[in-house]
Amino acid sequence: MTDIEHPDHNRPLRSFVIRASRLTAAQQKALDTLWEDYVVPFKNELLDLNEVFPNQNPITVEIGFGMGDSLLEMAIAQPNANFLGMEVHRPGVGKLLHGIEENGIKNLKIVSHDAVEVLESGLAVESIDKLLIYFPDPWHKKRHNKRRLIQHEFVQLARSRLKIGAEIHLATDWEHYAEHMMEVMSEAEGFKNSMGLQAIWKTPDRPETKFERRGIKLGHGVWDLLFKRLN
Repeated sequence: MTDIEHPDHNRPLRSFVIRASRLTAAQQKALDTLWEDYVVPFKNELLDLNEVFPNQNPITVEIGFGMGDSLLEMAIAQPNANFLGMEVHRPGVGKLLHGIEENGIKNLKIVSHDAVEVLESGLAVESIDKLLIYFPDPWHKKRHNKRRLIQHEFVQLARSRLKIGAEIHLATDWEHYAEHMMEVMSEAEGFKNSMGLQAIWKTPDRPETKFERRGIKLGHGVWDLLFKRLN
């Protein structure tokens, strides 16, 4: 496996930031009792998506689903699509597990591992139909910008895992990160802005997230980008 390395500090780019947070009793119980049923083990080798989802339905991958509310809502609303969520934050995993069980969801599974590594060695070339990255850490201080997930190397890794014609949907509530995302995606080989040159997706087809609602209350704007893989 080849890491995508941080250009300044020669360390792997990660899809997550470690956050300290206590598990509720319900989240811990879900982790203890439902993990084996809904969490796909990752062992630095290709996942058998035909085994994970034993049907021919399209597969949507979300990187960093947080507490999982919007991912659960999408899975409920689209029973003929498969959803694979990636998240390392245990309270979020526990909450989503509880939601999956409570709603009897069959089309949603979880990988609790760094998404960059999963894309590198766990997903086959041209194996997914859509990639969602909603509100990744913006690393808003200029000296930390290089730690942002949306970088040229990562985008080309993602492109290789998307089927031709598949889309990547990005969302952020930080304007400068939105500008950065637009620059990276517009320059990326093999992608086209589905909304038009340099255009933001003004009416995105996705659930509003708890994080997003909180940001809007604080006066933050929200920017969505939708790009399609051409080749």
